[in-house]
Amino acid sequence: MSNDDRPLSPHISIYRWPITMVLSILHRISGIVLSVGFVVLVAWLFDAAAGPEAYTVFMSVMDSLVGQVMLIALSFAFFYHLSNGARHLLWDAGRGLEKSQANQSSWLVLIATVVLTALFWWLAS
Repeated sequence: MSNDDRPLSPHISIYRWPITMVLSILHRISGIVLSVGFVVLVAWLFDAAAGPEAYTVFMSVMDSLVGQVMLIALSFAFFYHLSNGARHLLWDAGRGLEKSQANQSSWLVLIATVVLTALFWWLAS
């Protein structure tokens, strides 16, 4: 007795995404963003070693609006990955595994990420 009209499971839009799931996905995305950031770091080192002309071109790109947004996004990804990694270390130690604690630590990770990124750019300017 099968009903072929019905889907096997509800579509992903039916589910309410818990904050821990969103942060898990963001952790993977931030890791990819940091990998791109390492390529930018290597380009910076390469252009610094290549001479003043190459370095000037690289710095003009980084001083543009697109470059500044990219650097802010890289620093946000770094601080997010750092904060969420610290939370995972606590989980590995067996702490904060209750649902309410995991939700609270999720919000703490997001707040810490925003505060650390803002503080970093405030001190850098």
